[in-house]
Amino acid sequence: MLEICALNDLPDGEGRGFDIELEALLLIRRGEQVFAYRNNCPHRGIRLEWQPDQFLDYEKQYIQCSTHGALFTIDEGECIAGPCPGEKLDALRCRVEDGRVFVAL
Repeated sequence: MLEICALNDLPDGEGRGFDIELEALLLIRRGEQVFAYRNNCPHRGIRLEWQPDQFLDYEKQYIQCSTHGALFTIDEGECIAGPCPGEKLDALRCRVEDGRVFVAL
């Protein structure tokens, strides 16, 4: 697993993008838990955000693709609205240890 950042570098309830080893990643923090996905829409094969670190919908309940508005659950990465219902973001194994966030690429 690769160390990506400190847990405190991720604001609680927010998302942040990282480019690591030619991989575009998306990390979302919920309390002490972090969810990690490849930053790639399953519908269009493009990055989800149009501005840096803008991954969540207005209510911060779902990951939202900025291109066509598809909504994905934060905990499973499953599309629940938009052009790709039932498809999922590519989840990555992630763990928090001693205040550091690690992701398996």
